[in-house]
Amino acid sequence: MLKATGIRKSYGNLQILKGVNFEVQKGEIVSIIGPSGAGKSTLLHILGTLDKPDSGSVELKGTVINKLVGDMVGVFRNQNIGFVFQFHHLLPEFSAIENICIPAFIAKVNKKQAETRALELLDLLGLKDRGQHKPNQLSGGEQQRVAIARALINNPSIIFADEPSGNLDSENAAGLHQLFVTLRDNFNQTFVIVTHNEHLARTSDRVVSMKDGLIV
Repeated sequence: MLKATGIRKSYGNLQILKGVNFEVQKGEIVSIIGPSGAGKSTLLHILGTLDKPDSGSVELKGTVINKLVGDMVGVFRNQNIGFVFQFHHLLPEFSAIENICIPAFIAKVNKKQAETRALELLDLLGLKDRGQHKPNQLSGGEQQRVAIARALINNPSIIFADEPSGNLDSENAAGLHQLFVTLRDNFNQTFVIVTHNEHLARTSDRVVSMKDGLIV
């Protein structure tokens, strides 16, 4: 489903990625591990269209995404990619349902249809009674599940997660890891996860290790 070839990225004189090749199959959970500064998050951002490589190509579902320009990038991302970050990035003034619906509204899905889908996801993720709660009324684990529901609402081909359990205690982190496996098993959902969490890495289908801007 995803194929990156020869990805290089520098910031000024600092070379972050030095020719990375990387592939992911449909329905696979892949964790990327490695020391800080290895280039993990930079690679994830390039794979997810949040940044562009200096050279190389990224192909997702047959589209070379680093060649997309202007509004095409945002449209493709909205239709095909979901994101989960360490800091949930929920909008504090909106309820859980409203936060989840934002990508659907961007995709011009009507309000009723989007809210119905959001409620289905909240039920699936064990948050059926939390839809009207604001982020500050939710625990850290609940906020992260809302963020996952937001990532799922447009039925993305792939979800990129950057340290998704980094702010969670061990119990909530373990629940999050199991949730990824459940979503893979039940919906054939594909995940690429940057993590320092050894348990999360072990529950993945495959672990890719990075060091000094290369996959080792």
